[in-house]
Amino acid sequence: MSLHALGGSADHVVFGPWRSEALTGLDSSTRMLLELAPPRGYSPDFLTPAGVTGVDSIVDAVLSTGRGRLRADLAQLAARHRTPSWTRLMAEGDLETMRRLGVALNRYHARVLARRWDRIRAITEAERTLRVRDFLHGGVERLLGSVHPLVRWEPPVLEVDYPIHQELHLRGRGLLLIPSYFCWRRPITLLDDELTPVLVYPANRGLHLLTRPARPGRSAMARLLGRTRAAVLEEIALTGGTTGGGIARRLGMSAASASEHATVLRTTGLIDTHRVANTVRHTLTPLGRALLEGHQTTEDLPSPVEPHDPAASGAGGGPGSLSTEDGSVMEPVH
Repeated sequence: MSLHALGGSADHVVFGPWRSEALTGLDSSTRMLLELAPPRGYSPDFLTPAGVTGVDSIVDAVLSTGRGRLRADLAQLAARHRTPSWTRLMAEGDLETMRRLGVALNRYHARVLARRWDRIRAITEAERTLRVRDFLHGGVERLLGSVHPLVRWEPPVLEVDYPIHQELHLRGRGLLLIPSYFCWRRPITLLDDELTPVLVYPANRGLHLLTRPARPGRSAMARLLGRTRAAVLEEIALTGGTTGGGIARRLGMSAASASEHATVLRTTGLIDTHRVANTVRHTLTPLGRALLEGHQTTEDLPSPVEPHDPAASGAGGGPGSLSTEDGSVMEPVH
């Protein structure tokens, strides 16, 4: 979906600044990915294997796609777009062509996504935290009823507004909800209903940017709290609440160090700490949020923008295909 954003509008309200930055990190291998995932229309389902985590594992899963799936998905692509000649080799599982695809995927992640990956993850984790709270407070009914403004839970059917009609029968397989930073306007699903049922939906409810011009506030925050402690406070804010283990993992420190910094922030009234079963979770207090809002201005910190773009406040849709901002229709992919 980041490839869709990369090939989209240069003045997009949220993706525009990121797109300008990302274009400076591309190499020739990205063209292969853009031809497989054009900004409008169908993109092959095999590019987004469900239930796999970690960049290496995901790339391995893509490269291990069977010939039957490659042929079917690339035939769908060819029916909707003019495709380059190498896609015929890919459809037959040509080893060299698949190797090139693996190189392109790894380079794209390393040169374009990796520099902002922590912030992308923080935004999606914050969204996941909200959905978990919905589930704990209101069960599956509240979870499904609040996942997106254009999603309605009418037991036993989950209805999602969309330009075309499509029915996805779970047949006991469950539904995997995937919050995505680069999913824009409306939730989407995969085209092939034989694959793991997924519903990919916009995670960026606050319209956070991935880039922002630096201002001098962060240095003042670091002088006040210390650089590491300021980073811990920012991490708690970005995730909407996290554990000591989460802080240690994302900031590359020991669990004992994360606990020590959290203790200082708690005793000074900047965070609250709650224990649920065997998990200790830290969240911002109003004082902590006020302090951050006054000083937290770094180019690495997601920055919310006002939804002046009509598409920004609407979002919405349903399983079937993705309606783009110019009114054209995109087949589902995440």
